Amino acid sequence: MPNKNHAWVLFLAMILAFNACDTAYTPKPRGYFQIGFPERKYKTFDQPGYPYTFEYPEYATIIKDTSFFGDKPENPYWINIEFPGLNGKIYLSYKIIGQGNNNLQKLVDDAFKMTYKHTYKAEYIDENAISTPFNVYGTFYQVGGNAASAQQFFVTDSTSHFLRGALYFDAAPNADSLAPVNKFLNEDMLQLVKSLRWR
Repeated sequence: MPNKNHAWVLFLAMILAFNACDTAYTPKPRGYFQIGFPERKYKTFDQPGYPYTFEYPEYATIIKDTSFFGDKPENPYWINIEFPGLNGKIYLSYKIIGQGNNNLQKLVDDAFKMTYKHTYKAEYIDENAISTPFNVYGTFYQVGGNAASAQQFFVTDSTSHFLRGALYFDAAPNADSLAPVNKFLNEDMLQLVKSLRWR
């Protein structure tokens, strides 16, 4: 009797093994960790002596930029908006129109070149005109693909002030994994631009 039960168990195991071979294996697609985003709230950057003010998120920190590719920035109004929880940073560089060789056309051309140097990695670059009631004009760039910076802008009053911003991450450029964070911070960059005032 024990031999009969043993035979049945062996027979069922063989049937299950043969049926398992007919099932096609489908690997799971590659995925990324889910990112929890903070609640969106803004405060005003309004430091004495700075030629501009704007709104930035409460979950960000502003740090004065002290180095530009190893050199000192040309004026004390360069800052970085750091997002520690998201591993990103918006670099803001300010130029005074008419100081040195900073004429408006040169500054616009330089901003254009700095954005379009990403074309070898970019799938596309969208340009959107900026114009606010507060004498702020410029261009907002969305750079698609695995470019180092997916969002950049420049704004000016066309006579005195010129501000350029670029978002970078402390991570290898990967459009798929960074897409949710880029989308989230896109709103913060647009809020910065919409709330910008010259002084």
